[in-house]
Amino acid sequence: MIVNKNDKQVICTHITNGKTHDLKLFRYSKIHLHERMQGITDTGYIGITKLLKNIRLPIRRKNKKDHRLTREEKAYNRNISRIRVPNEHVIGFIKRFKIVSDRYRNRRKRFGLRFNLICGICNFDRR
Repeated sequence: MIVNKNDKQVICTHITNGKTHDLKLFRYSKIHLHERMQGITDTGYIGITKLLKNIRLPIRRKNKKDHRLTREEKAYNRNISRIRVPNEHVIGFIKRFKIVSDRYRNRRKRFGLRFNLICGICNFDRR
């Protein structure tokens, strides 16, 4: 799901059957961002910088026990998190409808339609 940062509107959705990794779903969706647009993601999209250059990712610490994040790296991650908070609020609003958070037990053929309708309700509510 792609959310506009300014007006908290859902711009684009893409779904698939079953559990799928975030980056794999992004590759299947074939969504391209304009060069002037900047994407901000979470750590589920670690390899996305190979596909798109205008993406900001949080910095992860190394797996070694002695490596800690510096103050600058922590501040960078905190800034990214502050920018992402409105997007997480939109995702939480959509999860209130239980279509994403619970097991979907209706016809799979209509899941995409219903999910897009809920995103439309979310966009209408955010006006």
